[in-house]
Amino acid sequence: MNIDFTKSPDGLVPVIIQDNQTLEVLMLGYMDQAAYDKTVQDNIVTFYSRSKQRLWTKGETSNNFLHVKSIHIDCDNDTILIKAKPDGPTCHTGERSCFKTEHGQNFIFELENIIADRYANPVEGSYVNKLRKKGLNKIAQKVGEEGVETVIAALAETETDLINESSDLVFHLLVLLREKGLSLETIAKNLEKRHAPQPSEGGAE
Repeated sequence: MNIDFTKSPDGLVPVIIQDNQTLEVLMLGYMDQAAYDKTVQDNIVTFYSRSKQRLWTKGETSNNFLHVKSIHIDCDNDTILIKAKPDGPTCHTGERSCFKTEHGQNFIFELENIIADRYANPVEGSYVNKLRKKGLNKIAQKVGEEGVETVIAALAETETDLINESSDLVFHLLVLLREKGLSLETIAKNLEKRHAPQPSEGGAE
């Protein structure tokens, strides 16, 4: 990437860190050429710390590393955007992000992560694990049941009932996707593809 580190007298460029899954902005840091090179080499975010006056790998003391998923530069080649997978909280205060913003709409992605963790690290008494033990047929059946209950709630019950049934439907759909080895990212990409304008099929006149 043709990043212009010369625009700043100290050779630093701002770096925005974004959660690769939720797209939440996690933090802002700075990199010089050496920090950028180390980030690319290790696939873990390393900044140049202006306070420490040295390279600083995020997570070197907390183990809350930022694993690089993709790197992008802006149109002026002087700002970097990194989409990363965080190991735990990003902010030193213990918060997910250094920015205090609403992220409740992204909890569905966090829920997907929780379900994946239950698969990887079964917890005694976990509903996800109980459902998983019953197999694919039961998981798929639950999605069907919750779909029907969501329709009934929409037609004949209260808004609260609809919200609750819709929540159950989304949860069980997430479990089904995980059971089949799929993710919300896969679904989102498919929806994006279907939404894109289709080329005209008209022939030459």
